[in-house]
Amino acid sequence: MSERRAAPTVGQVVLGKRLQELREAAGLKRDEAARVLRVAAATVRRMETADVALKIPYVQILLRTYGVAEDDIAAFLTLVQEANKPGWWQRFHDVLPDWFSLYVSLEGAAHLIRQYEPHFVPGMLQTEDYARAVMEAGTVGRTGPETIERHVSLRMARQKLLTEDNPPHLWVIMDETALMRPVSIDSQVMRDQLDRLLDVTPEDHITLQVAEFASGPHPGTYAPFSLFRFAEPELPDMVYTEYLTGALYLDSRSEVAMHLEVLDHMAAHAASAERTRDILERYRDRY
Repeated sequence: MSERRAAPTVGQVVLGKRLQELREAAGLKRDEAARVLRVAAATVRRMETADVALKIPYVQILLRTYGVAEDDIAAFLTLVQEANKPGWWQRFHDVLPDWFSLYVSLEGAAHLIRQYEPHFVPGMLQTEDYARAVMEAGTVGRTGPETIERHVSLRMARQKLLTEDNPPHLWVIMDETALMRPVSIDSQVMRDQLDRLLDVTPEDHITLQVAEFASGPHPGTYAPFSLFRFAEPELPDMVYTEYLTGALYLDSRSEVAMHLEVLDHMAAHAASAERTRDILERYRDRY
């Protein structure tokens, strides 16, 4: 049976989808492909959905069964080797939930990240003290200080993505609620956080908009979500939405299209980037 991976990489997701496409193009069902490998059909399904690492011998047999040319097989296997290398975030496996691991991988591979956040400043833009306060409020006594610090360290490590060469474009629509709700009794935490937002707004690869109360209800009020777009044509847009104990990853065209439409609608009605800066400065003066 293939080795279980706690944190699939984007490469595994892409190659898994490609294996499924090749199988379907060859006119084979999963149980037929499984018989060739002498494994259960569930193993083939887990390979295609990136629930397990891709074993080179299995992939090689499948590609030949699907009629792939030998030169193309060699190139595919090279990609498998690269995809199976652990991501940097796996050193945080002690505090990183399995359901969030894929998110970090998608975040690192995307060239455009669009987010709606109704409750808090998005994690990629949080200060260390703000992140710590959010973590402390969300653990409800279930997590000790050391674990909280590990979570904060992971969040700060994720932010390095925005300072690398060729960073992704981060486009955030944040509800005004996030500016009004203090996360700490120490007002300096909110002042520093607003200063941080004001510091990043001039960046070309960061777009921040505030959805003001005055603009009324909008179609994104259900829950926070993120949409990832990739340079690789093999990987379609993906949507991530989180709930209390887990998350959903959506990649069907209809669901992604609906979330994209909602983001476009909210962007059109939210404060412009220029006006958002005025709003941030106004709230900064309140704390």
